[in-house]
Amino acid sequence: MSRRCKENRAKVDLERVYLLDEAVATLKGLRLAKFDETVEVAARLGVDPKKSDQMVRGAVSLPHGLGKVVRVIAFAEGDAADAAKAAGALEVGGEELAVKIEGGWTDFDIVIAHPAMMRVVGRLGRTLGPQGKMPSPKSGTVTPNVGTAVEEFMAGKVEFRVDSGGNVHVPVGKASFSADKLVENATAFLDYVVSLRPPTARGTYLRNISVSTTMSPGLKVEFAS
Repeated sequence: MSRRCKENRAKVDLERVYLLDEAVATLKGLRLAKFDETVEVAARLGVDPKKSDQMVRGAVSLPHGLGKVVRVIAFAEGDAADAAKAAGALEVGGEELAVKIEGGWTDFDIVIAHPAMMRVVGRLGRTLGPQGKMPSPKSGTVTPNVGTAVEEFMAGKVEFRVDSGGNVHVPVGKASFSADKLVENATAFLDYVVSLRPPTARGTYLRNISVSTTMSPGLKVEFAS
């Protein structure tokens, strides 16, 4: 363990459950890495991901963005393609774009698709699925409003889905953000997760929540929606 890690561990109580603003303030008081670390929030949900009616998935716009460049590509034609290009999409296309991805190009973060283009995108499931980049209506990445979706994701809209262990996690900004901005971003994410609670979920829904930076230990958080 490095000296910095030892110093940081001495400054936190890993058994304590912090209020969200206290946890963020504590993280910002740590000795951070030379690069601008990402702040992440993770939550373990009281759901059974094996049941289709308890799959928690969506996308939420963070009020202060992510503090990084998000590379968005779009599958669209005609006016929708023009709108995607105007919104700043890295690449816009159809069959030729699918072929490029099949050839091994995955240097992008988000894929937006017009519903009419799913006939092309559908075959990319084996490539995009394992990377969590396959477009989906539930996450807002399959939509007729392609230009708007490109703008939203480039501005800091984040996509998430519960994993096999019942966990969801997203970045909520950079360590250089003010504490208030990080708290507001984290609150927006957690509030949205609460709004997605499946009717069939029983017991405690938000079971465990933690917040951390790229290199820091995770701090347990209490959250009241």
